[in-house]
Amino acid sequence: MNSDAIKNRPSVDSDRMLKLADETLAIESHALESLRKRFIEEDAEHFIQSVTLLLNCKGRVVVSGMGKSGHIGRKIAATLASTGTPAMFVHPGEAAHGDLGMITHDDVFIALSYSGEANELMSIAPIIKRMGTKLIAMTGRPDSSLAQLADVHLNVHVEKEACPLNLAPTASTTTTLALGDALAVAVLDARGFREDDFARSHPGGALGRKLLTLVSDVMRAGDDVPVVKADTLLYDALFEITKKGIAMTAVVDEAGHAIGVFTDGDLRRLIEKQQHFSNLVIRDVMSKNPRTISSDKLAAEAVSIMEKFRINQLLVTDNDGKLTGALHIHDLTEAKVI
Repeated sequence: MNSDAIKNRPSVDSDRMLKLADETLAIESHALESLRKRFIEEDAEHFIQSVTLLLNCKGRVVVSGMGKSGHIGRKIAATLASTGTPAMFVHPGEAAHGDLGMITHDDVFIALSYSGEANELMSIAPIIKRMGTKLIAMTGRPDSSLAQLADVHLNVHVEKEACPLNLAPTASTTTTLALGDALAVAVLDARGFREDDFARSHPGGALGRKLLTLVSDVMRAGDDVPVVKADTLLYDALFEITKKGIAMTAVVDEAGHAIGVFTDGDLRRLIEKQQHFSNLVIRDVMSKNPRTISSDKLAAEAVSIMEKFRINQLLVTDNDGKLTGALHIHDLTEAKVI
């Protein structure tokens, strides 16, 4: 930045900056408290009607709004969609030029406009009503044109905006967003929406990986599993451990049932107690009754077992106890389950 630019840069009044920030938070906090009080005392029935419409919707929930209300509408649509309610955002201007064809009589239309008089919405709202589509309006004026046209009106009125000029949508968008979240939460709970449902719509996220990844997706199988018979010499078992590279070997009986495990940790403890073990057989030094998990369990359950018992490896067995695979803590880390 050159010296002229520095000279012409507006001076910063830190005290005023902090004062305005504090006032903004106070105004928006007050707006939410007022919304909550009004909701309990006056608008509870309207809220219940709105939730009922969303639950009974046979099509999709279509959210629309202009300007800042449009930005809030996109967030509400996204929240509904991610919590089990098929939803999308449609721009009212685009709807008036063809996108109205996306909307059917089986849908529920949520219109956002603080004034309740947005021209773009008012040009399509009567058409939507004639189609038989249910209309929920979120406005700050119960007597507005949009509110009067709606099947259900949700009041997001605020005493004033946080903007010092009382012009830029600030407190009003906060209340609209909060009430949209309240709708989504009430609907997801009524649907019985749970963590695994959430994971299915968020497969790329951490929760999705934890709730969708199975042991079978990450376990080692076939020749990658270190395994020896019970009568194998310890020396030979150590070669198997080194070859397969997960610091342990499973021990199985003649039928393939997992009857033990021998780890690097077991070897270190054995060396501390015994100097000569050339003739030792693995069954004599293995840890019996090893921790196991089945391949159809969630990988997150394997993590819980490893953490609970402070182990780094876990055997995978079928319902009969036969060895089918093995897990190392690194496998779970690489799969980003941890």
